[in-house]
Amino acid sequence: MSKFSHLRRTLIGGALSLALAPLSTLAVAAEPIVIKFSHVVAQDTPKGKGADKFKELAEKYTNGAVKVEVYPNSTLYKDKEEVEALQLGAVQMLAPSLSKFGPLGVREFEVFDLPYIFDSYEALHKVTKGPVGQQLLDKLEPRGIKGLAYWDNGFKALSANTPIRTPADLRGKKLRIQSSKVLEEQMREVRALPQVMAFSEVYQALQTGVVDGTENTLSNYFTQKVHEVQKHMTISDHGYIGYVVITNKRFWDGLPAEVRSQLDKAMDEATDYANQIAKEENDQMLEAVRASGRTEIHMLSDEERAAFIKALLPVHKKMESRVGAATIKSIYEATGFDPDKF
Repeated sequence: MSKFSHLRRTLIGGALSLALAPLSTLAVAAEPIVIKFSHVVAQDTPKGKGADKFKELAEKYTNGAVKVEVYPNSTLYKDKEEVEALQLGAVQMLAPSLSKFGPLGVREFEVFDLPYIFDSYEALHKVTKGPVGQQLLDKLEPRGIKGLAYWDNGFKALSANTPIRTPADLRGKKLRIQSSKVLEEQMREVRALPQVMAFSEVYQALQTGVVDGTENTLSNYFTQKVHEVQKHMTISDHGYIGYVVITNKRFWDGLPAEVRSQLDKAMDEATDYANQIAKEENDQMLEAVRASGRTEIHMLSDEERAAFIKALLPVHKKMESRVGAATIKSIYEATGFDPDKF
């Protein structure tokens, strides 16, 4: 029996037991509402700290009526398991990468994976804090998922064991990516070989040479010690990694209105906190990687950056049929991005 077949039986059995329980049993003083918050990165990353901040604020604002249990570093569910677990009600809250929603069938979220579509946090937040971002969150509800907030991680660097100064330097390299058709196309556009892999497996894959390199934010590189097994890193800022904090819609809608309001307040404040520290911590991690002496860091010049943009911009057009031309256009309009100037 598969893990999730067993999980389904357990949940169904639990629901039947609850339905058949005597009213006197259910009338016992209410236990705290437990929210299991699972995520796949380290506790000391922006997402990890955001989850801990939400726990602190949620328990404070509900006066203990809610208890939040945070499970970092894939200790509860791995990348490929967590969304199904949420839909089944085995976990109540996640903060998956935006790339996760394409495989779920909401391909519009893969617009965030398009290379160089955001050139700053200011441009990004015009989307995530505006009507376009909310319209995307609404698309999750038919799948039993409610989107609560967008959390930043940051902009991505590229790493390998050889220098990366031009798009041609990526040719033929096996590069780990998150599960995303847009990211696959991005790598193919520069003749690299995309390798989809769970985040928890990346260090060993790089250490053993299963893959040659990867792309990620500085906070994830450093906390997962990727810099220890990569000789070169280029600060390309070619893509963005962010998260959507999601919850099981049935669970959320079933909460008392007052509790839901208190949790909304906690989430708003935790979001401000997580986004505030994301850039700051990525900058700090860049200095930590540099100080380690294990990885040589290259900052792209204006000319080198222009070459990467020119090489990767065709991905936008190629992905229109998948992500939706209207979705891409809405991002352009919100941010002021003009592909014709490149």
